[in-house]
Amino acid sequence: MGNTAYLIAKYLITAAVVVGISEVASRYERIGGLLAALPLVTCLTLIWLYVEKQPDARIAAHAWYTFWYVLPTLPMFLVFPFLLAKLGFWPALIVSAVATIALFFVYAQLLARFQIHLL
Repeated sequence: MGNTAYLIAKYLITAAVVVGISEVASRYERIGGLLAALPLVTCLTLIWLYVEKQPDARIAAHAWYTFWYVLPTLPMFLVFPFLLAKLGFWPALIVSAVATIALFFVYAQLLARFQIHLL
């Protein structure tokens, strides 16, 4: 498969997963939430790295850092629904995203004390 065909296939498969989850979520919020919570994007990324013959160390590092990056994003899923009813969609999303970014920087500084460097 040529490089262009590979990239097109990669984009189409990845987009299909995201669109598929969105479609399920629009009909079944619990199943959509479950699918969105699964690390499908990470699994796809690991697959693409493997298919692209990246070194095992790089693939492992991706999984390692993904774990550490997920933790500070989890509070957003509690803050956003609370703010949605009070502020509306866009303000709630923006405030949640900014709070997540701020929490990430605090979290990264804390982890640096334990020799885990995210920045």
